[in-house]
Order: sequence, then structure tokens, then C-alpha cells
Amino acid sequence: MDKRLQFYIDGQWVDPVSPKSLAVINPSNEKPIAEISLGSQADVDKAVVAARRAFETFSVTSTDERVALLEKILEIYQRRFDEFVETISLEMGAPVWLSKAAQAAVGVMHLTQTIKTLKAFQFETVQGSTGIVYEPVGVVGMITPWNWPINQIMCKVAPAIAAGCTMVLKPSEVAPLNAMLIAEVLDEAGVPPGVFNLVNGDGMGVGEAMSAHHGIDMMSFTGSTRAGVAVAKAAADSVKRVTQELGGKSANIVLEDADLAKAVAEGIAACFMNSGQSCNAPTRMFVPRDKQAQAIEIAKATVAAVTVADSFADGMNLGPVVSEAQFKKIQGLIHKGIDEGATLVAGGLGRPDGMESGYFVRPTVFADVAHDMTISREEIFGPVLAILPYDSEEDAIRMANDTPYGLSGYVQSGSLEHARKVASRLRTGNVHLNGAGPDFNAPFGGYKQSGTGREWGDHGFKEFLEIKAVMGYQAA
Repeated sequence: MDKRLQFYIDGQWVDPVSPKSLAVINPSNEKPIAEISLGSQADVDKAVVAARRAFETFSVTSTDERVALLEKILEIYQRRFDEFVETISLEMGAPVWLSKAAQAAVGVMHLTQTIKTLKAFQFETVQGSTGIVYEPVGVVGMITPWNWPINQIMCKVAPAIAAGCTMVLKPSEVAPLNAMLIAEVLDEAGVPPGVFNLVNGDGMGVGEAMSAHHGIDMMSFTGSTRAGVAVAKAAADSVKRVTQELGGKSANIVLEDADLAKAVAEGIAACFMNSGQSCNAPTRMFVPRDKQAQAIEIAKATVAAVTVADSFADGMNLGPVVSEAQFKKIQGLIHKGIDEGATLVAGGLGRPDGMESGYFVRPTVFADVAHDMTISREEIFGPVLAILPYDSEEDAIRMANDTPYGLSGYVQSGSLEHARKVASRLRTGNVHLNGAGPDFNAPFGGYKQSGTGREWGDHGFKEFLEIKAVMGYQAA
């Protein structure tokens, strides 16, 4: 078992102030693969001191210097790409094909987009005789989740470096090893000591200490809405900036004029991607009531073709969910769906046939789901789809919006104009029309309890900047 017991602080790997360890578990076989340390307030204090000291010099580096640094980081990341693929699959269970195609690949995409954004960004503009100046926000505390670990680390770290900020990162203690690889990449790239600091730990021991720390100027958090509320409350006393990307219960509206077979099959694939562990997954599929029976048959055939397997198995398989706690939560919600009277179309309770260990969930589809059922209201974070029949387009839009969340939405239609019209009425930060994929320069984030602020591209970059007005900047 790999022992990774140190933290990366001020350009060095250092021992925790008070040793306390935790095993990292491979969700495919439930066996430990590594041991990490859990940090404390004292470790956060050390990291913040280093970050504040480094900010004095790093904040005044030139754009060209930061571009060169990001290009070096990208070069080393690409050289070590296969290590990221293997690590992600081992610690959080993503199938190797998904780790290659998306989980590790998004690191390249965010770095590439950030470099492009930084090269084009104007840090100083003139408005009349007033200068509008963008400056780095300061020391940024970052808390990232386990479900898309590199995505969430790199869409924070890359723009923070581009802006001239320094940072303290707490990755998820469930899947921390990829973050330690990131620290190695940044170190090799020559990121100055103190600019990037990593302290492993849990929410109570490290996350809360970071959120409340008066030496941290901004908190960038990705995780559950419950934890996001805790971060915001802890940050309030120091009036620091807080950006949050939180939970979701995204609606996928299949309109009357959509290709039903294509829409249902693609909707299930999108819902089950990453074993359903995506905050923007289309977990509520709305279909016209008179087409639900046909949608059920398509769903049965689609799920029958899904293979659940170990993360390193060959083929386009579905992997495990990340942990025992996650497995038990999903089982409980599947049980709720059955108890509350939804029609079980595919899957159900327990592991897939023949699997005695590993956190594998049977790909599950419910139909005849009422809008007020638990599986329609709560974020399940597993391969579980709820099909809700609707009587009119207005009915579908109303139910889609009747949720505390507003992260993403999906619309399927034979007419792009029709799809756009429905999209304009969805109270979500993102909408995907007819299967459109992500855009790494588009703002990512949500309405309502799905978060505050935006990540990715130009909009995400600006979250790490303060705006200063300098009157008399230019002679009238």
C-alpha cells in the first residue's frame, strides 16, 4: 500500500503537524490502495502563511511569465497523462476508457483554455479618464470533490495561477491521490514556493478551518449543497468571496417532436455516465404521457446493453460508485422509489448478478414517477433515472423548474427553434440542446441552490480577479 502521508506546503513535501491517517479505498474491490494524512487547523495555518508570503511577488508577475508557467504545466501534465488515468480509475472507480476520454483529458482542456483566455485578457482598460484595472483576488482556498477530481481541481488552479493568485487546496479525502500528482506536476514546472499548497483532510478538520480563515481572501468550493451552506456560513465572518458549484437534479425534456428512440437512449447514457456521479447529470427525464410506454421499451433495451465491470476491464463499461457510503445511499433511494410506487423498469436493489464485492450498482430506471416522489426530488448521485410523464409542454417546464436546484437542463426536439424556446424558460445555469456536449469556454454553474458564481473559460477566470477603478488614470 502506497503511503502518501505528507502535504505540499511552500514548495516542499512536509509532515503533518499532528499525524492522523486514512486509507484510500479502491471501489472496484474495496481494498486499500494508499494511506494519506488528515490535516488540521495548524497545517492550514502553515499553508496560508506560505500563500500570503508568495502572493507579494507572484501577484505582480507579468502575463507572459504566467503564460509560460501554464504552458510548462500543460507540457508536464501531458507527459504524465497515463499516471492520471490510472490513478483516477484506482481511487474513484471511473472506467479506464472514461478516465482517458474525459476524467484526465479535462485537465488538458482547462489548461489549454486558460492559456488562451490569459493571452487575450486585458487587465487594464480606460473608460473616459478612468482606468479599470483587474487585479488578483489574493489567497484562494479551494475545496474539491471526488467525482470529477481533475476537472474541479484544474478549473480552479489554472485560472487562479493565470490571475496571479496563490492558493491552498483541500481535495476530497476519498480520492486525493490525483491531487498529489498535480502537486508534483506544478513543482516540476517551477511554480514558485507558496503559490500552490495542498493539505489533505476532511471537511471538519481542514475545510472548516480554510473557510473561516482570515488569511484566505476567497473560497472556491465544489460539492454538495449541504456542505456549500456550511462553507458560506464559515466564510461570512471574514466577508471573503465565495463561489460554489453545488448539487443538481437536472431535467431532460423530451418534446413531442423529438426522435424518441435517440432521445431516450442518449438520455440514459448521459445519466449513467461516470456511474451517475455527476452534479449535472440528466436524472429526470420528462416524456409525453402517451409516449411513456414506448420510452419504457427503449429504456429496457438500452439498459440491457450496459455492462457493469471493474474499472480496468476492457470495453465501454460502467464502473462502481465511489464508496460504501455512496453505495448505501443509492440503495436507500432505490428502495424509496419502489416503496413510493414508481414502476421499476430496469435494475433495482443490490449488486449486479455475479458481483460479490465492489461498490457496483445495478443501472436502474424508474417510470411512472410522480413529481413529488423522493427519487424525483433528491439528488441520488448514482446510475438511477426517473422517467416522469407529462401532459403538456407547460406541465413539463413547470415540473422541471420546481426544484431547489438549477445547475443544468437538457432539451430534445426535432426543431432547434423549438428547443431554444423551451431552454429560455428553464431556470438553470446550463442547457444542452439535442445532445450538445460541454463548451470549456462557456460559464459553468447554477441558479438557486446549485451555487453562486461561475467556473470555466472567461467567466471563470474573472472570479479570481478584483476590479479597481482608478480615477484620473488618463488626462481628460
